[in-house]
Amino acid sequence: MSLKSCLVLAAVFVGPKLVSATESERPNILYFFVDDMGWGSIGPNGQAERKAKGLPYVRTPNLNRLAAAGVNFSRGYGCPVCSPSRASQQTGFHQGHTFADRNDPDNAKKAMRADDVTMGDILSAAGYATGYWGKWGFGGSKPQSDPVIENVQTLPTSHGYKYVLAELHHVRAHTFFQPTLWSAPAAKGVIGGLELVPNSMARYRDDDHYPAKPALQNHPDYPATAYCDDVYAFAALDFVRRQGQNFNKSGQPFFGLLAVQIPHAPFDEVAQLPDWNKAYAHDPRFSSLADQSKQWAAMVTRIDAHFGNILSALEDPNNDGDTSDSVADNTLVIFQSDNGGPAGKNNIQLDANGGLRGNKGSVYEGGIRVPLVMKWPAKISTNSTLKAGTSTDRVVDITDLLPTFCDLAAVPCPVGIDGVSIAPTLLSIGHQRKRDFIIHESGGSSSIIRGRHKLIRAVPKRSKRMTLELYDLDTDHSEQNNIAGQYPKLVSELSALLLSERVTEPKGFANTYHRWTGKAETSTSDADNWSDYTYSNAGRTFITEAGAPQLSWTGRIENSGKTANIARVDADLEFLGLEVRGNSRNGSIQSLILGPEVHLTGLNEIRLGPHSSLTINDGTVVTHRWVDVSPNATLQGTGSINGTVYNGGSLIATGGKQSSLKINGDYYQSDAATLKLILVTEENAVFSVQGTTQLAGRLAITVRNGFKPKVNTTYTVLAARKITGTFANPDNTVTASDGSPFSIGYSDSTVTLTLK
Repeated sequence: MSLKSCLVLAAVFVGPKLVSATESERPNILYFFVDDMGWGSIGPNGQAERKAKGLPYVRTPNLNRLAAAGVNFSRGYGCPVCSPSRASQQTGFHQGHTFADRNDPDNAKKAMRADDVTMGDILSAAGYATGYWGKWGFGGSKPQSDPVIENVQTLPTSHGYKYVLAELHHVRAHTFFQPTLWSAPAAKGVIGGLELVPNSMARYRDDDHYPAKPALQNHPDYPATAYCDDVYAFAALDFVRRQGQNFNKSGQPFFGLLAVQIPHAPFDEVAQLPDWNKAYAHDPRFSSLADQSKQWAAMVTRIDAHFGNILSALEDPNNDGDTSDSVADNTLVIFQSDNGGPAGKNNIQLDANGGLRGNKGSVYEGGIRVPLVMKWPAKISTNSTLKAGTSTDRVVDITDLLPTFCDLAAVPCPVGIDGVSIAPTLLSIGHQRKRDFIIHESGGSSSIIRGRHKLIRAVPKRSKRMTLELYDLDTDHSEQNNIAGQYPKLVSELSALLLSERVTEPKGFANTYHRWTGKAETSTSDADNWSDYTYSNAGRTFITEAGAPQLSWTGRIENSGKTANIARVDADLEFLGLEVRGNSRNGSIQSLILGPEVHLTGLNEIRLGPHSSLTINDGTVVTHRWVDVSPNATLQGTGSINGTVYNGGSLIATGGKQSSLKINGDYYQSDAATLKLILVTEENAVFSVQGTTQLAGRLAITVRNGFKPKVNTTYTVLAARKITGTFANPDNTVTASDGSPFSIGYSDSTVTLTLK
């Protein structure tokens, strides 16, 4: 069974509260994605300042209005080049784990796999109407004439997108006048559900559906083969108008992703269009620019106008002049570039990268930091955590969009991905999970950003000698002052962390997906108890992965039977992400039991799904991120958890003279969760947390081994570095299993019980 078959509507645990949306509450999502547009190319990141100084600047009035009504994320990140950016965007995996970690010429044939769960898969399964227009880059062949489908697995139509007008090969997209585009829905029996259609504006000519739109589609000198981004934009406009009206009638939300080719080279093709430079015709500063700068600026302003048309359609879906049918308030609009801008005259004359070091293809900020703006009137306002019309330096990576959409659509995220949802920040509710670092790689070089520091493993093109560079981005955003020599311990720590994220693997490396096939009571370290993984297409095998679990595995242990099942961890075991889940149809439990002194690692995540349990018998659970305990799941035992625990179900800890449960991270308990503490001695805290503890839900107490609590004696049962919140037990009391009535006491660092 593939991971996609496990997608179901559910509430998503994000801390003490749940992001739990009904269909009418889930937002529409409109995502504008541009190609090669540098960080400094919009008003808030430098162009407004250039205008104020009387310098040449690029006009983006609609994007500037979007930022004025939303939030500009000044620390938004993409990838160094386009294929990895699109793969990371769609799957939530960074370049160390996604299959397309570079611009491999073979990416079109193989980049996306059937098992990869994408934005389209997630939102389509959640009931959204889905559309994709523009540069997809995967699945089709390169020739301008008569291209063919080369890999059905990797097509947008194979990943949840119903309405498509796109280019399937990224090199074929290196012209704005390709003769045909791939379209869906298509006729029955067409391979991959996509068919070639003429790249033409004919379908939009003289259409009274667009009476207020620019006359570009009716201009007598407009080329017979259309400028492809015009066609993409009008197809997206059609979708937004149609689905906006449908949303008002049926409540079905929509997701549209417009991934244009602008402003990627070739720049000069825009000059073949009538009135191509009309927006700059009366600006004397424009005439002094180099041709490349003029063309680049015209391209950007052209697509900005299209964005404006589509945003207007949110306000008035049926285009009758009456905005009472507006869907803008409950639509999350996102604007982002895939990577930084390239070198060239436009970067010099218009400061398209905003003074950042490096360009497209580089792991310096100029190659990976991108413009990122979000607007959501119903949630982002003057009263929310994010203030409308402001900029924030919160780091948001391109991998974060997929999990964010999952939370907003109330659908589980794929297990073990690298991105982290920012839905709690957008919604101003719940707990915003932390992501300690982001990574990038390009041309043998790689980088890690953690907090204010950025480490680069640089491999110069003319030398095979690797160097380490460290920058403080808070004080040196243009990366001019290498401080590696001043902080050798930090350099060593960040370097080890970066390498653990698989950035030095050869092309074609990726996480692989595996299912537990063992019988009850058998060992999880036995290779015969796991499914093998093969990714192949058209007689060519790209990945084969067999054997025992390893750090590149996304694993799932699932009970599909009628009775309870147990899998045993009797030797150290490592995964990128691991999910344990029982049988939701009949409630059969799937248990995972960790033996003494054994380590279980889920580098990104260990998820205990419904009807599952993880028992730790003086072993150690390790994660860089978290252990997720879903409703109807249980985490229990004695030992250590090196990472954060999010408890949405039950956590059971047993205390004693020698053993207790210790979390070397943070602990967050949801409103519906239970913390059950088993008292067997008056010595030692039953449950200890080295980091922050946030309490909610219920506290339960069990007394065992003949332990007799003493009246008016206070017992410390939970110790943490910092405690916030309280349990929801009535009157701050709890009755133990033996009938003993305890009052619950709280301090900044402990929870105590006192027998009444």
